[in-house]
Amino acid sequence: MSLNMHLDGHLPSNHQLSPHWQYGEFSALARPFTHYVRGDLWETDTARLPKALAKIRRSARLFADQHIAPLASEVDLAAHLPVGECLPVVQRLLVEAGKAGWLSYFMPAPLGTMPWGAVTQPPIWQCTLVVEEFSRACGGLMLLLSAHHLGCMPLLLSGSLGTITRHLAPVYRSCLSGDPHLVAFAITEPGAGSDAEEGHGAESYRPGVIATPTQGGFLLNGRKCFISGGDLAKSTTVFAALDGEGMDSWTCFYVDADSPGYSVPRIELKMGMRASGAAELEFNDVFVPHSRVIGGLRKGWALNRATLNASRMPVASMGVGLARAATEIAVDFARTYKLGGKELIHYQDVQLHLATMVAETRAIRSLVWQEAKSAWKPRQLHASLCKFHATDRAQHVVEMAMDLLADHGGLHEQKIEKIFRDIRLTRIFEGTNQINRLSLIEDWQEQILPLNPHNPIVGV
Repeated sequence: MSLNMHLDGHLPSNHQLSPHWQYGEFSALARPFTHYVRGDLWETDTARLPKALAKIRRSARLFADQHIAPLASEVDLAAHLPVGECLPVVQRLLVEAGKAGWLSYFMPAPLGTMPWGAVTQPPIWQCTLVVEEFSRACGGLMLLLSAHHLGCMPLLLSGSLGTITRHLAPVYRSCLSGDPHLVAFAITEPGAGSDAEEGHGAESYRPGVIATPTQGGFLLNGRKCFISGGDLAKSTTVFAALDGEGMDSWTCFYVDADSPGYSVPRIELKMGMRASGAAELEFNDVFVPHSRVIGGLRKGWALNRATLNASRMPVASMGVGLARAATEIAVDFARTYKLGGKELIHYQDVQLHLATMVAETRAIRSLVWQEAKSAWKPRQLHASLCKFHATDRAQHVVEMAMDLLADHGGLHEQKIEKIFRDIRLTRIFEGTNQINRLSLIEDWQEQILPLNPHNPIVGV
């Protein structure tokens, strides 16, 4: 590197006062504690992962770069399609994702495609790595692929090998064969958004989807709304209250989308993540046999909350991926756009701006990894904290990128305005960030009740 190859206000790495080369002259005993690492930050982080997870992360990035990123602008700008229709390029993506194992990686072979080398690591951690890479490429297509795992989660968490082999394994096999079978997760109702995710509200909520006992099973009636991927799903995990009972009777039912009485009246015209449909589902005397009750009668509320605890860390990683995409775009813009005859990257206030974006992005990734690597039994407090903090800070990073690009930031070709629209949804679904803050307090309440002799001061 010549003395001229450096940013304004900084010394080149071969300067007499630069530690880059000086650290290399330290003794062998000192070098392990003083090494000045240069190179790509993504590669540095990947090298720190367990070997099997590093391989997953590299594979996810490669698939995202080759198959997701090239479609991002096209699917975002596509016309709002009628219910049940899918862009040919999206259908091809689903086929490729299924065959590559990205729709079946929560279980190892022969049931799924999780590498056997990764079975010693929490599946949620693996999921966060994949979701970050897919989010960086396109928020909408990421959601299309990832919401499927949310729909499958109650089947996994049922704790029943029979449920997994009868219902989930065939879904995975179909995806691997090139016939993608998406599964949706249906809890939200027109009259209950947060009430379906928070106990205090659910206590007084009157359920909208009702399961009435009948010969051999149940009849479902009612509506669900804002169901991610519900327009293309071939089956759905539906949560319904038993007839004449409240939310404490919530039960999970596994329902085929081609069942008589099951319909998708509409999909929403959304601001962001437009490649993934948010569907309204309607149930008119939809028959579900006893064999498709998941986890047992009146066990749905606990199964729902456990599913959310498992899914909120991957949602946090959506924020990481979108913040990372915004930061990379901002850096590229600063390296190419000129002001006053020199690139923006040479201005110190721009460097300070970018440094903050990098720090914010890496901080929320560290938070997610710290919690996810211990998430064999994800605690509500940790999952909710990751979700609301990571997505809040990610939106701040995206807004910083918009600030840096100024008028250019509003142009679709710059990609930031799409990310700006996509990031907002991460703060709403899987429980609004306000609900997730309350979930943290709910989990922690026994330790923070008003101080008394039996309730000592606690640490944070």
